[in-house]
Order: sequence, then structure tokens, then C-alpha cells
Amino acid sequence: MSRKHLTLLQLPVPQPSAFAATGNVPLAAGCLAVAARAHGLRDRLEAEVIDPSVTDRLGDTQLAHHIAKDEPDFLGLSLYLWNSERSLHIAREVKRLSPKTRVVVGGPEINPDNPYVMGLPGFDIAVTGEAEDLFATLMTRLVAGEDVSDLPGIAVRDGDHVRAFNKAPTVNFPLTNYPSPYLEGAIEVDGARSTYLETVRGCRSHCTYCFYPKSSNSLRSLDAQQSAALVAALVERGARDLVFLDPTFNHRPDFDELLEALADANQGRAGGFAEVRAEGLQQRHAEGLRRAGFTRLEIGLQSVNLETLKRIKRFGTPAKVAGAAAMLRDQGIGLLVDLIMGLPGDTPDDVRRGVDFLLEHGLAADAQVFPLALLPGTAMRATAEADGVVYDPAPPYRVLSTPKFDQDVLRDLLFDVEDRLGRVLDEFPRPHLVDAEASSDDVFTVDLDTLDIEAINRATRPGAQHVALWLQGRDIFGQRQQLSRVVRERLRVDPYATVDLVLEPRAPFELDLLGYVRVLLNGGAPSYLSRSQALRGEDVQRRITVVLPATLQAPDWVASLRTLVPVFRDQSLTQASQDAELLGVSLPGARIVSAEVDEQSWRRLVDYADPEAVTFANRQLERRWVERVLGYSEIDRG
Repeated sequence: MSRKHLTLLQLPVPQPSAFAATGNVPLAAGCLAVAARAHGLRDRLEAEVIDPSVTDRLGDTQLAHHIAKDEPDFLGLSLYLWNSERSLHIAREVKRLSPKTRVVVGGPEINPDNPYVMGLPGFDIAVTGEAEDLFATLMTRLVAGEDVSDLPGIAVRDGDHVRAFNKAPTVNFPLTNYPSPYLEGAIEVDGARSTYLETVRGCRSHCTYCFYPKSSNSLRSLDAQQSAALVAALVERGARDLVFLDPTFNHRPDFDELLEALADANQGRAGGFAEVRAEGLQQRHAEGLRRAGFTRLEIGLQSVNLETLKRIKRFGTPAKVAGAAAMLRDQGIGLLVDLIMGLPGDTPDDVRRGVDFLLEHGLAADAQVFPLALLPGTAMRATAEADGVVYDPAPPYRVLSTPKFDQDVLRDLLFDVEDRLGRVLDEFPRPHLVDAEASSDDVFTVDLDTLDIEAINRATRPGAQHVALWLQGRDIFGQRQQLSRVVRERLRVDPYATVDLVLEPRAPFELDLLGYVRVLLNGGAPSYLSRSQALRGEDVQRRITVVLPATLQAPDWVASLRTLVPVFRDQSLTQASQDAELLGVSLPGARIVSAEVDEQSWRRLVDYADPEAVTFANRQLERRWVERVLGYSEIDRG
């Protein structure tokens, strides 16, 4: 019997730059591939995990063709709130190109109380919950051509309808049942990326906004020595940054022993990140975390209202967070401190008091402040109606209103928090303004003055996951019909790509053009990314940028233009460095067209310019700026 083929796909979080590291480690996909092998399917099923170098770069159409070319028997998708809609679009395209392919979906988004994702077309079988054991049983039956509709935790599609989930099984398998997908070769250790690992599943906390209490509230772990052996093996394979996905890293009973074992295994060779609870964290733990190699930790403050903390079953106190933060910082460990806006029971004043707390304890630079999201499978989603909480049913499931917050209050509070912290809390995507290359599939240019048919055809072909569509002309407003045709086709061919629509005028255009273009872009497929900053009124998946040639001045028109969209001007590195303090302030941003680097001018830009007001036409320089100045590389490259 010939082996069946299973392709496993895990798509990345959309990033703030085409050159930013995605952080995409297909750990879930790798775990499923290992589970299939561990259950004796190696001789009957070839399981392939699509490498991040492919998933992170290819646009929708290219990726679908890449998967479908081998006509896999099965396509498995790991669905998260940031990739569900795009994943299922690609699945539909794969099934169109390879009709025999059956699509299996799983992950946190696959849940009986998530009607939005469960209502999307594109999959044949859905698996809910922690899936290694169940997935192996499912694939065994599918390979044998047997019925799977009676399996626990499974929902199957019947025509246009998805049947109800069968009762999910109790998950209690030891983590030692399945070796690490890194060590099994299912996924590669890449020293330029973080290496994700789990030493614990389950969580003893019962926070109502979190998925874990409903998923698994008993701890199953690798013991201290097993965890240390895994870390040692990963470091030997080149891991430089270890991200522990354990829900609460310091809740395991052998925490002290674990820290000593990790310190011996790591020997300072790799940095580490984990999420900890302030409660129970003592000085010896802070010292042990440093010795074990941890350079960053996340602590949840969530709210300073003690009654709210009880209501959401978070418990703890702000004072304990402050004490733990001080101990960790004394050890040189960087922090992320979370504060949530819109929790049931909180008021806007509670959020403001939370900011007071952060400022008072020197944690403002470490703060992550964000609106509440009601995730599928959480207790808070189940009680939303009783709590008077209204939320968007589509990813990212952001809260729309509570008895104490409405949209206007949330938006104004967000801006107030940013003013007080002195920084923007959300990452705004960086316009992709590099020059096209000979075989470029991420930069397309159409000159509306000439309407070159060949150029139009190139601009509407399948492209990369993040593309720039440049529209040039002396009378761009007058060429709206052709502009519209190109934009609509661009959005059709890769509907979930990140698109920078770049207008490059040779003369001033009527500013009404921007509203016209925005309507065109709003006609694209809605997604997590297009909704992620809806509170600000922004669609960060499809953006408008204007790039001015050096010869186009028109100061009054430029000033008006800059109130509506980001504006950059082509100029030399020398000129940009001379105006460094003014870029993006009283002057447009700089698109630097120099191909060579004068290190003195570069240094002046680094020291004095708003880094987001500087872009480069040269790809190597743009990448250098993104990685070294903006810090969008996953691992510090120095």
C-alpha cells in the first residue's frame, strides 16, 4: 500500500514590516506529525510540516499552489485567532486545485462556542481540544478509509452543514508519550528564531478570560531533569532564545529544582522567556531565573481593582506584582506587565489607576495595555450576556461595550493611556517602500500615464504575503477607473495579503482621491488584521502611503496631505541626516534612495530621527534598519 500524504500548515501572525521576523514556529504542527509517527503511522502516512520560510513569505495564491502541486491526501491546519480566515481561504483554494484533499482543522479557534470560525467554509473535519492522541486515532482511520464521525471531540462536515461536536475526551496523557518535534526532525531548530517548547500543560489558575482552565486545569509536566535534558538538546542544536509556552511557569511543584537543572543545562548559552505569576515568587526564584538564562518574563497585573481581580478569578494583588517586578529587575531580567481595558467590574478610572501604578513603580516602559478580548472556550465568553459584555464575534474578538465602557470611552481611554505612557501601544505596520528587483513578487508598479498592459498584468499576478502596489502618474485622480481596476484585481488575487498602496504623484492630485482609494481598499476581504486596530478606525492590512519625488514641493498641498496619510519624500542619506529631527514632524518622512552608507549620516539618523519616519529604497539598508534600529528581528543580531 502506498503511503498517504499529510501536509501540516501553521500560518504566522501578521508582522509590522515585510522584513520583520514573524516568530512563526509551527510547534503544534510538529507535535501532530510526531503523534502520527508515535502511533505507528510512519509506514502508512508521510507527514510534512510546511517550513516557515515558505509560510512567512508566500502570498495566498502562491502558497495554495505550493501545497496543491503534490495533491496531498490530507491538509491539517492549526488555527489561531490571527490566521483562521486566511488559513481557510488557502484551504478552499487547495481543494479547488486538488479536489481529493481532505482538510482537518484544530487549534484554539476550534471550539463549540466559536460559531464564527465553525461557520466558515473550507474544512471537512474539525478537532477540538488537546489533540495528539485523538489526531493519531483520527489519521489512522482516515488512512484506512474508515468513518470518523463517531470519534470524541470531532465535528464533521455534512454538505453545507457542520455536525455538532461529539463530547471531547478527557486529556491525561503524559507529555513523555511524545518526543519533541525538534528532536524528531519534524521542525528545525533555527538560531535566528525563537525556539518554542513546553514543559507543562494545564494551569491551576482559573482566570475567566483565559482558555486554559476550560482546556486543562491539572498539571502534566516533564520533570526537572527531563526539562533540562530537552533544553540541553535544543541548545546543542543551535537554539539561542527559548520561549517556554507553559501557562504559568512558576506554578509547578518542583520549580526550585527546575531552575537549578536548567541553569546546569543551559550554562548561559541561550536566553529565555516565560510567563510567571507574582504570587509565591521569592528572591531565590528571581536569582534562579537569572542563572537559568531567563532574560525576559511576563507578569499579568490585569487590573488594580481587587474586586475585579476576584470576579475574573485572577486574585493576587498589585503590591505582589510590584514586589516581584522589583526582584526580577534587580536580576537584570526584562519585563512585560499586562493591563487589560474593559474587564467586567472595572471602570475607566480603574484603568487610569492602573497606569498610575505602572508609573509609580517604574513599569511604564514595560507595560502592555490592551482592550479585553473574549476568546473562544473561555468562561468569560460563556457569561458575557449576564455580565453585560458585548464583543465582536470575529477575531480578534475585541470587547465592544460593557456596563462601564462603550466604544468612544475605550478609544478615548486608549489615547489617554498612550499620552501618559509617552508611546503608541499598538504596532503600526511599516510601509514597504523598497525598490522592485528583477524577479520581484512583492513590489509592483503601474504608470497610469502610459497604462502599459504588461506592467498591469505583472501588478495583478500572485505575489508575496506583504506587497507594495505603486501607482504613478501626473493625473492620478483623472485615471481613477484604471486605478480601480488594478486595485480590485490585486485584492482578488491575494485577498489576505498585507498591501501598501503607494501613490507616487508627479503633480498634486485632488485630495478626494484618498477617500476614493480607501473605499476600494475597504472592499477587500475582512480579516483579523483588518479588524485588529478598528478601535482606532484603522485598517492596517491595506494602507495608503504617498511618496513624493524630490522635485514636487507644493508646501501647502503637502501639509494638507500629511494630515490624511503617511507621506515620504525621496532624498539622499546625507539630506535626510541633516533634517533628522524634523522628519515626520515638520517635514515628510524620508525614503532614502542612496545605495551606499555614510556611517556618520546613518548614526545621526539613528540618534535623532523618529525611526518610523525613515525608510530605504535599498533592500539591504531597509532590512538593516528594521532589524538593528527598530528591533524587529527575533534574535538580537548585534
